[in-house]
Amino acid sequence: ACPPPGQLCAVLFALALRGPLWLPALLYGLWLLADRDTPRRGGRRSAWVRGWPLWTYFRDYFPISLVRTTELDPRRNYIFGFHPHGVLAAGAFANFCTEATGFGVLFPGLRPHLLTLPCWFRLPLFRDYMMSGGLVSSEKSSLEYLLSREGGGQVAVIALGGPPESLDAHPGALTLQLLGRKGFVRIALEHGASLVPVFSFGENELFRQIPNPPGSGLRRFQLRLQRILGVAIPLFHARGVFQYSFGLLPFRRPIHTVVGSPLVLPRTPNPSPQTVERWHGLYLERLVALFEEHKLGYGVPPERHLTFV
Repeated sequence: ACPPPGQLCAVLFALALRGPLWLPALLYGLWLLADRDTPRRGGRRSAWVRGWPLWTYFRDYFPISLVRTTELDPRRNYIFGFHPHGVLAAGAFANFCTEATGFGVLFPGLRPHLLTLPCWFRLPLFRDYMMSGGLVSSEKSSLEYLLSREGGGQVAVIALGGPPESLDAHPGALTLQLLGRKGFVRIALEHGASLVPVFSFGENELFRQIPNPPGSGLRRFQLRLQRILGVAIPLFHARGVFQYSFGLLPFRRPIHTVVGSPLVLPRTPNPSPQTVERWHGLYLERLVALFEEHKLGYGVPPERHLTFV
């Protein structure tokens, strides 16, 4: 489903085409055609937009923090695997599309790019706002463009569970859709990029979903819609503006996004399935180790563990 800001931008553009601003709107439309490849070629980030004071209020609402466990070499390119997706990936946005949590200070020399569905970049005006924060298309060519940049310093941030994982984003849930997702490992091997696990503690606590266990009628319906629309549609609620029992505002729950140590992959132009499988397994081990090391400090009971599907 199209987010409300995207809907508003589309409506404003349509109204401009039908009103006295039709000529600027038409010229902008022509420019969109010429600029259509930019979301797949690193986007067009703006330090000014990333530094808006508004983002500090967004950060402090939850609040959200970014935790560095080790320094990262700015001469290398990276894939940050972000887990879990959550309903809206609020931690991913705050930490990697703004400077509110100090990414540039914690990781000097690195430029984060959060990958998202290419359909959002078809929305006039909204696409330019998205790119200004560092969002780029999640198409394979977009990821390959970032990782092929000479000189290093590029970080492709991917919510590896994808939109389907948002359907499992219930409070307390620790289920990650990763077992069948290995394409990111293959691309990292082809370009010699490093894999960095990132776990965002609290990401699944922001909303409550209508119960939709695997195999239920609601889950089957959601999966059918996903195949048709290309996006998952979780049925969620949280709090309102002046009351705390029901609404669409996220609950005020702390989010701690912990960036782990890099798994350095050798450049392998044509990796075999066995090679991909081995490095995928090592990545899962590194992710589990990161989670287990930090879970007690962020309120996860010792008997709770990650589950991969």
